[in-house]
Amino acid sequence: MRRDEILLLDMLLSAREAVELADGLTFIAFKRNRAMQLAILKAVETVGEAASRVGADTRDAHPEIPWADIVGMRNRLVHEYFRVNLARVWETVEEDIPRLIPQLERLVPPETEE
Repeated sequence: MRRDEILLLDMLLSAREAVELADGLTFIAFKRNRAMQLAILKAVETVGEAASRVGADTRDAHPEIPWADIVGMRNRLVHEYFRVNLARVWETVEEDIPRLIPQLERLVPPETEE
């Protein structure tokens, strides 16, 4: 499997994990549960880390994916962790990542998803 395919798979699996972790939670419950915050933040961070390593050719071939926004979120979580806006993270997990998942599913070879 090619390097970018592995990274796209990492993005997909972590995106799914973030959504699964948030499933059934409300924003209030998320704000009150530090362990859940850390788990979801890590999954979102991993999506961004993998995205940052995807090659320029792949990124250019798929402008429908908001690469800069994804990497920007990762950078905020890692480098400005003391200023993380939990409402924005929640919005990302509830709105942005569910839209990202089908885009990634189209890019990941089906035999690699298991």
